[in-house]
Amino acid sequence: MFMKAAALIVCVAVLTGCGGVANGGSNGGTRSSTGSGGTGGSGGTGGSGGTGTTTQSCSALTTGVGASLNGFVPFTSNNAWNQDISTAPVDANSAAIIATVGGAAVHADFGAGLYNGSKIGIPYVVVDGTQPQTDVTFTAYGDESDPGPMPIPATGPIEGDPNPGTGDRHVLVLDKGNCFLYELGSAYPGTGGTWSANVAVLWDMTGNPLRPYTWTSADAAGLPIFPGLVRYDEVASGKISHALRFTLQQSQKAFVAPASHWASSNTSTAVAPMGARFRLKSSFDISSYSAANQVILKALKQYGMIMADNGSSMYISGAPDDRWDNNDLHLLGNLHASDFEVVQMGTVTTPANVPQGAAPGIASFTASPSTTNATGTVTLNWSVSNANYVIISPQVGPVRGNSVDVKPGTSTTYTLYATNQYGRTTATVSVAVQ
Repeated sequence: MFMKAAALIVCVAVLTGCGGVANGGSNGGTRSSTGSGGTGGSGGTGGSGGTGTTTQSCSALTTGVGASLNGFVPFTSNNAWNQDISTAPVDANSAAIIATVGGAAVHADFGAGLYNGSKIGIPYVVVDGTQPQTDVTFTAYGDESDPGPMPIPATGPIEGDPNPGTGDRHVLVLDKGNCFLYELGSAYPGTGGTWSANVAVLWDMTGNPLRPYTWTSADAAGLPIFPGLVRYDEVASGKISHALRFTLQQSQKAFVAPASHWASSNTSTAVAPMGARFRLKSSFDISSYSAANQVILKALKQYGMIMADNGSSMYISGAPDDRWDNNDLHLLGNLHASDFEVVQMGTVTTPANVPQGAAPGIASFTASPSTTNATGTVTLNWSVSNANYVIISPQVGPVRGNSVDVKPGTSTTYTLYATNQYGRTTATVSVAVQ
């Protein structure tokens, strides 16, 4: 469950094209990117900081529900999810936080088959660059969401399928053709392939993206969900190369990097802030566990697990897959909170010390020509500085570089959204179709 202040929150993270050619949104427009890919710069696209993952490595992904990533790891090698913290110092407040968690046992919140009529875990789907884009209507937190269009299949898997009920209802979509990740929460399919959701968030899988401070995401911590899931394809390969996602019943009204949002009114420093990273103690003997469980336990020692949401304590998130051995996963319950320690957290952000800085700058956003016919092509150009990512709506979605070709079809006003960790800046340009 996701709490925004004292309210229930569900968020959506969405993934779309990283340049190249993509189909138009549901309003009939089409677009093709002519700008160069890459990170940052005056084009204002890509994730902030770091190198490592490239758009070409996304091509290794297999398409489909629960598809194999074939070794692809989202985000750059210096992204927090991908950092080896096996030798990082223990936080000075570790003992107090672990004591607050109490005797909670580890629980694999994923598995095979159904539980109470629903698949066990958070599903995802990988689509290619030809997946049609669709609009998303926001039912809450639209001001902290990324606008569409988004390449969400009309039959995209929903958390809790085949009976998702009124739970979190996450929808996670990876676009292998464009190397973006999309995540939706409280997502409901509509007519004509459209969707509604509480919130939607875009993540550039080639960069090191950051949400604006105090903004939520599909997770209460303002984090992406997908990078922290335990997936069968990774375990079968023998190695998990990233931190895992987990929940605690209590959280502090604070966050630490890489989180950007709190979801509690509890100010006790003995309670973990969002983004706190737990690590399985190096002394914990894993030799008696199965080969599959040892892969998970090794990851907990090397990369740890990041607290991302309020929920049952010590529940580790993963993707459903009928190849899981539920009885074997259940043996992870032999671990308890006392077998973990809190990795040094650094600055704890509270309402009193939220980082301040400059939102992105937009020097220009133009259309050439500004008037066209019903079948005409228009080039949108922009100059943006200090942005982690850029989205153009409607019809276009996320963009890299500094120009994109569109066929508006009808008179259209385009909005450019430039976002970084300090906020969002917008600009508009209108195209008349005669």
